[in-house]
Amino acid sequence: MGKKKPILHRDDPDAEPLVGNIKVTRQDWINVAMDVLVSDGVERVKVLALAERLAVSRSSFYWYFKSRQDLLDALLDYWLSTNTVAMIRQAGLPAATINSAVCNVHHCVIDTTLFDTALDFAVRDWARRSGKVRRLLDQSDARRLDALSAMFSRYGYPDGEAEARARVLYYMQIGYDFAQLAEPLEVRLAMLPHYLLAFTGQPPQQDEIDTFSAFARSH
Repeated sequence: MGKKKPILHRDDPDAEPLVGNIKVTRQDWINVAMDVLVSDGVERVKVLALAERLAVSRSSFYWYFKSRQDLLDALLDYWLSTNTVAMIRQAGLPAATINSAVCNVHHCVIDTTLFDTALDFAVRDWARRSGKVRRLLDQSDARRLDALSAMFSRYGYPDGEAEARARVLYYMQIGYDFAQLAEPLEVRLAMLPHYLLAFTGQPPQQDEIDTFSAFARSH
C-alpha cells in the first residue's frame, strides 16, 4: 500500500521548518482530527483532546479555526478534495482500453496516498448521525458514479449499461472494503482477470494485468 505522510508537520522530514512561536500548523490540526475521526468517530473529535495530542494550548486552535464546527467542515472539505477528486481524476485518465481504464480507477484501492479508504468509511459512519454529512456523501457518491459512467461511455457502452457497470464497479468495491477480508495481495491479483471481465465484459490483455500487478506490488 502507498506510504502515508507523517501526521504532524514536525515529523515530516520534507516539510519546511516552523518559525517563531508556531508549534503546529492548520494542517496538523486537520491531520490529527482526521486520525481521531477514523479511529474513534466524529464524537471524539474534541478541541481539548486534540490540543493534548498536539502538546499545545487549546487557545492556539483559534488561530486557525473559528469553532469545532469550522474544523469539522474543514475535514469534510479535505475528504472531498482528496478522495472524491482522486476517483474522478482516475476515471478520466486516458487509457487504450476499458480494462486499462478500470485499472486506473483501482489505483485508488492500492495507493493510500491517492485515496484513503479508512477516511471514506469514517465519513460514511458520520453520515448516519448528520443530515448535512449524509447530503454531502450522497452528492459525492453521485459525482463518483457519474465519472465512472462517463468512463464506460467513452468506450462505447450504451448509457444504461454504462451506468449499471459503473454501479457494479463502485458498490462492489465499497462492499469489498467493508468486508475487511484478510486476503493476500497475490490472491487478489490472481482474481484480477476475472474481475475485469465481470466489470467490463471484455477479456483483459496480459500486458494490462502485468502493468496493474506491478503497480500493486510496488505499493
